[in-house]
Amino acid sequence: NGFMVVVNCIEWVSKRELSSVDQILIILAISRIGLIWEIFISWFVVLHHPASLMDGTVLRIGIFSSTVTNHFTLWLATILSIFYLLKIASFSSPAFLYLKWRVNKVILMILLGTLVFLVLNLIQTNIHIKEWLDRYERNTSWNFSTSDFATFSVSVKFTATMFSLTPITVAFISFLLLIFSLRKHLQKMKLNYKGQRDPRTKAHINALKIVISFLLLHASFFLSMLISWISDVYQNELVQTLCQTIGVFYPSC
Repeated sequence: NGFMVVVNCIEWVSKRELSSVDQILIILAISRIGLIWEIFISWFVVLHHPASLMDGTVLRIGIFSSTVTNHFTLWLATILSIFYLLKIASFSSPAFLYLKWRVNKVILMILLGTLVFLVLNLIQTNIHIKEWLDRYERNTSWNFSTSDFATFSVSVKFTATMFSLTPITVAFISFLLLIFSLRKHLQKMKLNYKGQRDPRTKAHINALKIVISFLLLHASFFLSMLISWISDVYQNELVQTLCQTIGVFYPSC
């Protein structure tokens, strides 16, 4: 991720301009770096300074930073899939052509639109934090706070899992549309008696490879969050730790 940022920034300085896809890649890489550091810091705090989790300010900073970096990591990868779809796919629909001709504006509007999901996610998360802190203030015994924090963690993970479902679904739809576009293109090539190794076919295949890699990482991240939430409910620490480890693969790969 650091390499992606450095290379694109060097190109930006040397050429004085940066393409839309490179701008997305820079922000995506930075958000992934932030998410990885947030995960490691959270692990360190939970292992060595668990008492700090009882501080409302520390708790909000940790969870909100995780929510924000996770949001941009998921949505920017999804936006990249949409960008490839609009740039490479070929459909005769007027609506699709309208979006294709205005791809940069469409990407910007989608990015701004995702902020609605981010705000809703933060509001819901803040409600969980406030409810848990209110309960903790009423009963400060260690046993109560420990068990209640497990319940609080389940609520936060469930909220994060549900909000991550939307970008995964959008990325999957982009993948299906790219496959459909490639199929139509190959049928046209056969009718015209041309080979299948033309630039448009290569572009389709390369885009599909990238989107498939995103989808696999999306799916692994979503499943790790879902299983981690379930293991939290049944208090299975081994499965929970395994799922959190698998979850780190998404921002790292």
